[in-house]
Amino acid sequence: MTSNSKLIFGKSKNIKSNNYVPKLDIEGVNLDDILPKKYQREDLNLPNIPEVEIVRHYIGLSNINYGVDTGIYPLGSCTMKYNPKINEVISRLPNFSQIHPLQEKNQGAIELISEVSKFLSEITGMEGFTLQPSAGAHGELTGLLIMKKYFEYNNIEKKKIIVPDSAHGTNPASAKMAGFSIIELNSNEFGEVPLDHLEFAMQEEQVAGIMLTNPNTLGVFDRNIKEITRIVHDNGGLCYYDGANLNPMLGISRPKDMGFDIVHLNLHKTFSTPHGGGGPGSGPVGVVKKLIPYLPEPCIISRDEGLVCRENSQASIGRVKAFWGNFGVIIKAYAYMLSLGAEGLKRVGQIAVLNANYLRVRLQEKYFLPYNRICQHEFVLSDKGLPNGVTTEDVAKRILDYGIYAPTIYFPLIVNGAIMIEPTETESKQSLDNFTEILLNIYNEAMENPEKLKFAPHNTPVKRLDAVTAARNPILHD
Repeated sequence: MTSNSKLIFGKSKNIKSNNYVPKLDIEGVNLDDILPKKYQREDLNLPNIPEVEIVRHYIGLSNINYGVDTGIYPLGSCTMKYNPKINEVISRLPNFSQIHPLQEKNQGAIELISEVSKFLSEITGMEGFTLQPSAGAHGELTGLLIMKKYFEYNNIEKKKIIVPDSAHGTNPASAKMAGFSIIELNSNEFGEVPLDHLEFAMQEEQVAGIMLTNPNTLGVFDRNIKEITRIVHDNGGLCYYDGANLNPMLGISRPKDMGFDIVHLNLHKTFSTPHGGGGPGSGPVGVVKKLIPYLPEPCIISRDEGLVCRENSQASIGRVKAFWGNFGVIIKAYAYMLSLGAEGLKRVGQIAVLNANYLRVRLQEKYFLPYNRICQHEFVLSDKGLPNGVTTEDVAKRILDYGIYAPTIYFPLIVNGAIMIEPTETESKQSLDNFTEILLNIYNEAMENPEKLKFAPHNTPVKRLDAVTAARNPILHD
């Protein structure tokens, strides 16, 4: 029984009830033939409560939830931004939502997938795309399998891949799943890849290339990016671009122009879909021309005679998901790109960077900024220097008392006591100022009344949990 059920039963009245499930009375049907006797019950343990009270209970719970429709969502590294509701409406049109990929007359849907691939090619510079992967990490795995297949198909043995410590947390896991061992590069004092370390690592013959996030999880754009990709290419490697942080780059900088060969994108981050709660997502993968034969199949290719479905390339890594991918998410991304257009998408990138830097400058008045330079879409503060032993967790818990969601904390791991903040382009100056005042006020509270932070939150339905006990002795069922 879930805790929710317990709440419902707690409202139940211990009086005779007329609530019942009628007995099976279909002529000629014997219940024993349908359900074995040992599974049948005469009495059901149902709560004795009116429907209206049940509705009020669950509506009350929903009002406790927090989402981007409720307030600012400064969740760094995830682009938890507001997305226009028109995209949701379009994806639910019957001719989209009620078709099946095995129907014969799906030319419109196939054309839409082709159009999205063309748009993504223009945005990234890549020459071929697959929309099959169903999330960012799935896109990472797909891109790395393409890299692996490229070397295998050309009889070149490569078993290692370079991953900077500023990469997304899923990068090493995806590389391991693809069969690579990891060479980690530590960032330099500017939060960038040290070129001398990269040169040294690329001397190993087994290195397939580099897997790099740019801008990285520090919100830093690597100023040596073209030199990085040149070094990798000169040593026979391929360059993989983690596009989860593409939001600030839209219309400004393309992965292909930086020198990358493979890129995955998160449509559910950058191109509209409510992100979180486990999905759904979409992680398309784009490649340069020489890697197109290795894309998953079936693959849509646009030729002079029209759209062609390629299914028999011996170089292909094969199917990575049923049918064409998460079509509903792809539709939302299509609507988003059409409604904004090229200039609108560029504006997204510009405002995302402006908003992040506005917060960065205001908050570093009180909070320590380990990498003190212009950021892109996000920046990372630290709890270094917070007064009276107050920690990052204390700050995050206290934020909840002000009725807004906390940023990502303790990530990336290369910053002690990290507080990662990403406002995205959708927040107004008023919203940013309100968030700033909350953070500055919390700092003042840490100076004057630190106990208020150390026992926060105080106003939420559930107070601070014992995280250590919860991790060591989890209660996984009631």
